[in-house]
Amino acid sequence: MEQNKNQNQTQTSLGHSPFTEPIHCIVKLGGAAITCKNELEMINEEILQKVSEQLRQAMISSSEKPPGMDWSKRPGDSETFCNPEEFGDHSVMECSRFIVVHGAGSFGHFQASKSAVHKGQLNKPLVKGGFVATRISVTSLNLEVVRALAREGIPSIGMSPFSCGWFTSERHISSADLSSVAKAIDSGFTPVLHGDAILDEILGCTILSGDVIISHLATYSKPKYVVFLTDVYGVYDRPPTEPDAILLKEIAVAEDGSWSVVKPKLQNSSKQIDLTLAAHDTTGGMKTKISEAAIIAKLGIDVYIVKAATSHSLRALNGDLRSSIPDDWLGTVVRSLR
Repeated sequence: MEQNKNQNQTQTSLGHSPFTEPIHCIVKLGGAAITCKNELEMINEEILQKVSEQLRQAMISSSEKPPGMDWSKRPGDSETFCNPEEFGDHSVMECSRFIVVHGAGSFGHFQASKSAVHKGQLNKPLVKGGFVATRISVTSLNLEVVRALAREGIPSIGMSPFSCGWFTSERHISSADLSSVAKAIDSGFTPVLHGDAILDEILGCTILSGDVIISHLATYSKPKYVVFLTDVYGVYDRPPTEPDAILLKEIAVAEDGSWSVVKPKLQNSSKQIDLTLAAHDTTGGMKTKISEAAIIAKLGIDVYIVKAATSHSLRALNGDLRSSIPDDWLGTVVRSLR
């Protein structure tokens, strides 16, 4: 009886969308872009600040920067930076309905891989300790991302999947309470979610990647478009560090979920694209990104994969690519086969 009750709750949570209006855009901040991936728990402050500025430009139509909302004391500073007098009725600026999700980069991956949290077995002391350590790491990064957005005047709110009631069953999302995300947006806030260590009904625990979170959110919130901000210009036919690597400018997704390269025309179109993974990446790297982008594209939603903090990323965030893709734009578009 209790099992049937739980099954019904799961079906309800995955079958009903709490979003009252469509979302304008979902943005993924790649962990490799906003952190220094080879330095443990080191944020790339310059990139994060630039990304936050571009998000403000995309979300807030006014050219005037709104008052900052990070009133906490930063390390090394003698005082907080806030001026409540800046907040008047005339200063209230409407933000477009965005959702931000970020990866972990040099936060969380180390702890998760050392303890094998992604494989489950929560009854093992090392796994339980790693679960706690991973969440400490990723939530600390989430706070810094929220603060960076808040300093730009974006009313950002950190929301952890674990705390919001996201669960998996053998690594597939079985339950996700999206009501808190929807209510935050309806209240004028910008939710900021992140890849997280969560409980799994079969394995005990696992890692839920930001890319999987985005495809799930897109299914229920129906954004106009989705932007993945990465540390490279897009998807390549091989590791982009190789001299002959080719940027794949457009990938088409068929109804069965399979995908093919449309632009440029590759000499050997049957060649398997080499999507290598970083050794410490417990979430699937570029392979997962493409798979989840394909799921989103099947919904009729364009996905733009582009290098963060560039003129190309700003055009993607602004929605400038929805009508046509300029020849001088560097990035990868993943869209349904039309």
